[in-house]
Amino acid sequence: MTVRSPLLDRRGAVAAAGADEGVAWHYGDPTAEQRALARGAAVVDQSHLGVVTVTGPDRLSWLHSITSQHLTGLEPRTSTETLVLDPHGHVEHAAGVVDDGVTTWLVTERPAELAGWLDKMRFMMRVEVADVTADWAALGEPVRAESAEGEPLAWSDPWPTTAPGSTRYGPADAEHPGAQRPWRLVLVPRAGLADAVRQREASGWVVAGTWAAEALRVEALRPRASHEVDDRTIPHEVDWLRTAVHLTKGCYRGQETVARVHNLGRPPRRLTLAHLDGSGHLLPEVGAAVRLGERSVGVVTSVARHHELGPVALAVLKRSTDPGAELTVDCDGGAVAATQEVVVDPEGVSTDRPAARGPVARGLRPR
Repeated sequence: MTVRSPLLDRRGAVAAAGADEGVAWHYGDPTAEQRALARGAAVVDQSHLGVVTVTGPDRLSWLHSITSQHLTGLEPRTSTETLVLDPHGHVEHAAGVVDDGVTTWLVTERPAELAGWLDKMRFMMRVEVADVTADWAALGEPVRAESAEGEPLAWSDPWPTTAPGSTRYGPADAEHPGAQRPWRLVLVPRAGLADAVRQREASGWVVAGTWAAEALRVEALRPRASHEVDDRTIPHEVDWLRTAVHLTKGCYRGQETVARVHNLGRPPRRLTLAHLDGSGHLLPEVGAAVRLGERSVGVVTSVARHHELGPVALAVLKRSTDPGAELTVDCDGGAVAATQEVVVDPEGVSTDRPAARGPVARGLRPR
C-alpha cells in the first residue's frame, strides 16, 4: 500500500513513480538539490520505505538464525543490514537493521511481505513482528553517524565498509566511490514528518527528491533490492556480501549457495556502472537490454542523471562480458553507447576466496 507523503503538496513537487511512488522525485530544481545533498546540506523524504519491528527477548538470536547477518550481540544504536534468501540463495528481501535495546527496527522496501514471512517463521520463539509503516517514516540525511542517546533512532548505512566476517568482490573500502556517500535514515513518527523536515530547513538544509538520492546511490555502486534484484540474484553478483552477509556465522536459509559460490567463485552475473553517451539526450528505461554487438549481455537496473558524471546506469551483465568492451543500451529513440566501470570482479573471485587444494577450473586464477 502506497502512503502519500504530505511533502508532495509543496509547490514545485513532482511525484516519483515506480518503487519511489508516494514521495517527490524533485521539487523543481533536481540538479541544485543533488548538489546540496552531495555537499551535506539536504534532507530527502524517504517515507515510501517500510518499517518492520521485532520485539521480544529472542529477537536478535532469532533474526540471526534465519537471515544472512550476524545479529546476536548487536549493540543498541549500531546499524547493519541483512538479507533474506530463498533456499537456493536468491535474494528475497533486504533490510537495514538497528536495535534500540528493546526493539529491532528493519527498514525495507516490501514491509508487508517481509513481516508476513517473519511471522510465519516465529514458531515457539519469544518474538512479535509488526509492520509499523503506517506509524513511522524515514528521512534520508547525508550523515555517517549512529544516532546518539536522546536522538531519534537512525539507521546509518554501512556501505561500503566490509564488515567483520564478510568479503568483497568490488573495490577496496578506501577506494570505493561509496566511501564518499554518507547516508542514514532517521525514523520519525509519520504524523511529525513535515515538522521534522521544517526543523532541518531551519538549520539551512534544503529538501531534495529521490532524483538526487538515486543519482548519488548509483555513483556509490550501492545495490537496492527493488532495482538490482530479480528472481535469480545472488548477493555475490552485486557485491552485497561486503555489508549484508556474514560468512562464518552458521546455517541459515540459502547459506549453502553463499558458501559454495564464495569458495568456488564465478557467480553467473556481475554488476557494472555504465557511463552513457549523453550527446543524444536519451536515457534508457530500467529493464532496457544491454548489448555487445547484436547480442544481449545484460539489463539496466538503475538509471540516473548525475550532476558531475552525466547520464549513468547500474547494469547486471553476464560475468564473462569483456570489461573493456563498449556496449550499447536500448533506448526509445535509438541505442546509446556505454562504457563500463567495473564493480564486481569479472573473474568472479572475492578478495579472500580460499586457496585451491588442487587444479583450478579453467578461467579461475589460483589464490
